[in-house]
Amino acid sequence: MKQFDRRGEREFSFGTDGVRGVANRGLLPEDALRLGLAAARLFGGPMIVGRDTRLSGGMLSGALAAGAASGGARVVDLGVLPTPGVAALAPRLGAAVAGVVSASHNPFPDNGIKFFSSEGRKLPTEKEREFEAMIFEVPVRPTGAGVGAVERLDDATEMYVAAALERLRPSAEGVKVLLDCANGAAFEAAPLAFSRIGADLTVIGNEPDGTNINEGCGSTHVDGLDVAGHDVAFAFDGDADRVLAVDEKGNVVDGDKILAILARDLKERGMLAGGVVVTVMSNLGFFKAMDSLNIPCEVTPVGDRHVAEAMGRLGASVGGEQSGHVILSEHVTTGDGIVTALAILDVMVRTGKPLSELAEVMNMYPQTLINVTVEDPASAKSAAVSERVERAVAEAEARLGTEGRILIRPSGTEPMVRVMVEHVDEAVCCGVCEEVAEVVAGVGVKA
Repeated sequence: MKQFDRRGEREFSFGTDGVRGVANRGLLPEDALRLGLAAARLFGGPMIVGRDTRLSGGMLSGALAAGAASGGARVVDLGVLPTPGVAALAPRLGAAVAGVVSASHNPFPDNGIKFFSSEGRKLPTEKEREFEAMIFEVPVRPTGAGVGAVERLDDATEMYVAAALERLRPSAEGVKVLLDCANGAAFEAAPLAFSRIGADLTVIGNEPDGTNINEGCGSTHVDGLDVAGHDVAFAFDGDADRVLAVDEKGNVVDGDKILAILARDLKERGMLAGGVVVTVMSNLGFFKAMDSLNIPCEVTPVGDRHVAEAMGRLGASVGGEQSGHVILSEHVTTGDGIVTALAILDVMVRTGKPLSELAEVMNMYPQTLINVTVEDPASAKSAAVSERVERAVAEAEARLGTEGRILIRPSGTEPMVRVMVEHVDEAVCCGVCEEVAEVVAGVGVKA
């Protein structure tokens, strides 16, 4: 999110995943109200609004709804619901636009606002630019009967789970499943969905208190997940649009392996269309695996928006990111952690193979990722393309040769530069990454 003062006003531009900031400092209720009003003017109504479990969620979603209502839109408050649930219910509820208040995997103090179209898809870039242009306009607002109403929908979770299971309902009787809901938006929906298919469930991270979302749990802390006695574990992020898995042996199955498993399964069943779409962050092992399976890959910049746009253009069945944000176009319009977990479980049940065996579809190249914190997003962009960093990258590429690669990328949601290195030799991988990260820190690290 880019913000700066202009004649006492705050100007926003949508980042890779909407608008984000520290709640009540970088993202104010006043900002949410302006966004809601602009949404009502641009899309009309009705508008649906959902949120994750952050303490600031009610404050910001209430302001977003109030802004839309002041613009004349009828607003339906879905309460706490996974981001993909809000997207899924948009067409079912006849919404003109859907708003989500969430900062996904970010720490608890952060929050954000993003929007989906009436079809449940991320807004195209040109529509976001139009949206931005309207945020600080001062329109004539309706009065009397022209003011929009704000209503509450109490069964949104039930509706979302029912919709997900309409298209993907594996029989999981006797399968021991561990769910880590990250004390986030999946805390009710995920257990409900997996109980409906008969899984033998253990659930953790399902006691949100407003401040513990993503805290030592969920997909950002999957390495410490104890899967003893379970066939598979699934760990969601705060808004449940991502999921990572852990096999019965305790090995993490990340987004790349999930994508490889699903792509191979679709190909073997003659149901893979348009290849697979991934980002530049996917592991080299993934590309080698897809090449061996004769599955074409389309590579995009980081961000689920880019993945979704490429999938639409190619008519692709599956795409996503290493982070566990996976889009299965037969079932969903955006990344959905619960649907992805159901799809993995479906492959396990149909093939009779444990997840550890399915994950052998690809071998991971050693990968090191270092996040270098900088002053602000602008500093991240300038540091990433500075002469010193570019020279360090060129030297690293020469050292890595054909058996590795390096990627420097400013984050789209946080003030940091991500330095990622892969190489067949783990020691080389770590060493090169640390050396380049030190250079990046020298030109842009926050004091």
